[in-house]
Amino acid sequence: MSSTDSTATIRRLRDALRSVLQGKDDVIDLLLVGLLGAGHVLVEDVPGVGKTTLAKALARAIDVTFTRVQFTPDLLPTDILGAQLLNPREGTFAFHRGPVFTNILLADEINRASPRTQSALLEAMNESQATVDGVTHALPAPFFVVATQNPADYQGTYPLPEAQLDRFLLRIGVGYPAADAELAMLFARRASDPLAEVTAVCDRETVIRLQAEVREIEVKTPVASYLLEIVQRTRKSAPLELGISPRGALAFFRAAQARALLQGRSYVSPDDIHALAAPVLAHRVQLTTQARYGGTTAEAALADIVRDVPVPT
Repeated sequence: MSSTDSTATIRRLRDALRSVLQGKDDVIDLLLVGLLGAGHVLVEDVPGVGKTTLAKALARAIDVTFTRVQFTPDLLPTDILGAQLLNPREGTFAFHRGPVFTNILLADEINRASPRTQSALLEAMNESQATVDGVTHALPAPFFVVATQNPADYQGTYPLPEAQLDRFLLRIGVGYPAADAELAMLFARRASDPLAEVTAVCDRETVIRLQAEVREIEVKTPVASYLLEIVQRTRKSAPLELGISPRGALAFFRAAQARALLQGRSYVSPDDIHALAAPVLAHRVQLTTQARYGGTTAEAALADIVRDVPVPT
């Protein structure tokens, strides 16, 4: 795919998503970074701001299968992965695929499921495969998880452990729309739902090619060193008890490549790294008890680190 074709496809994808989520171009771009970076996205926000609508619109725009799973305390791993079921007529067992066998999986309120069920997604998110009863089954490509959780209601939830959080390429929030965008939304939905009008602008093969293009985006040594210096300083920062792991550094690197492609560039710039520091790294660090009770946030600690690291020229 030529750079002109890639730019045109990305523009059409943005336009399709803008039609259902107005005034949130930054959120749309981060979602596309997750998709093209072959990662997964954790959306943390209150109900009703468009998380489910955005995931559905993306599935329609790229013409792939979409499955939504409502995570609840009684959800079992087999409810996600599938199970071997007995065929009484033939006396044999056959594998019945669960909802994880899809292209885009919306894991709604993922922190309401038990840790055992949450961990069932680990292999799927990391290896794009699921193992049931000792048999490994490949998941369809692309495989993209959009998980949501409500930061305003933690009663009866199971916070995601660090190993699970580390599987998400980005953590983003949608936020409330600006007044003009919300007014436009009221009139846009007066007669019909804009989601029903979203049509395919590309197919899954195009998405796979774009994901391959991301890996070809050039990252010069000074820019890679800049990224790595930020990562290494998180391991020495006083407010942080847990810094970024090598896997987190790889995720940061890939996300920067994906953002460069979205911006129409063939190379990563320091701007990509600066823009992605909070969405890619904030959920991977842990604050010390003193910093947490002192009112410091992970985003603020990372902002201080990024500000202190010299930008390559």
